[in-house]
Amino acid sequence: MMLLAGCTEMNEPITAESEGFWNSYIVYPLSLLIIWMAEHLGHSYGWGLIVTTLIIRTAILPLMIKQVKSSKAMQAIQPEMKALQEKYSSKDQATQRQLQQETMALFQKYNVNPLAGCLPILVQMPILIGVYHAISRTEQIANDSFLWFDLGSPDPFFILPIVAGITTFIQQKISMVGMNTNPQMQAQMTMMLYIMPIMIMIFAFNFPAALSLYWVVGNIYGIVQTYFIKGPELKKAAAENAGGAKKK
Repeated sequence: MMLLAGCTEMNEPITAESEGFWNSYIVYPLSLLIIWMAEHLGHSYGWGLIVTTLIIRTAILPLMIKQVKSSKAMQAIQPEMKALQEKYSSKDQATQRQLQQETMALFQKYNVNPLAGCLPILVQMPILIGVYHAISRTEQIANDSFLWFDLGSPDPFFILPIVAGITTFIQQKISMVGMNTNPQMQAQMTMMLYIMPIMIMIFAFNFPAALSLYWVVGNIYGIVQTYFIKGPELKKAAAENAGGAKKK
């Protein structure tokens, strides 16, 4: 409801007098941060947005690291979870309740939080919408130009939307490296690997170029971050691929 309430004010400029939690604690602070950064970077709101994006992604970095650790922990207990599912395969209510209790006990035993993987997404969505509002409702940002595009209008050459799709694909691809999941989950992840970049591109075609810039910079940051967090796994996967290619 908080996010939807914010969407009703898209045509109202964001100012210090703007009321409500959404305006006061998300949109206006983001607008101020972008403006402040721009003033210290040659009055370029494009660079101000880039630096703001890096600050935001650095701030949520602990959540991203926690997400990776949670994914690894979930993979490690997959055999035991599968054994529980086979043990309590009956679909009656009492058996399913017992399965839930045993599963929760398993999570507690290995200190695994199954919801940890959702935290970065839950945190980023309000920020993403807040950045959209900050751009659209701050006149000096929306009317500024950067490189070949106007920040408040869609990219006329569709370069940023395409780059946003490509970087989304790369980030998801390297995030999947080393994940040993069951065939059903693997199929779902593979499907999202291709669907998500296409969705991002379609949205970016119609959104302000500044939002696409935010997404691209965030993706590049995420790619570099994932590379360092999952470095050994990525090197192992590359070596295995190289070995497989030589055998062929």
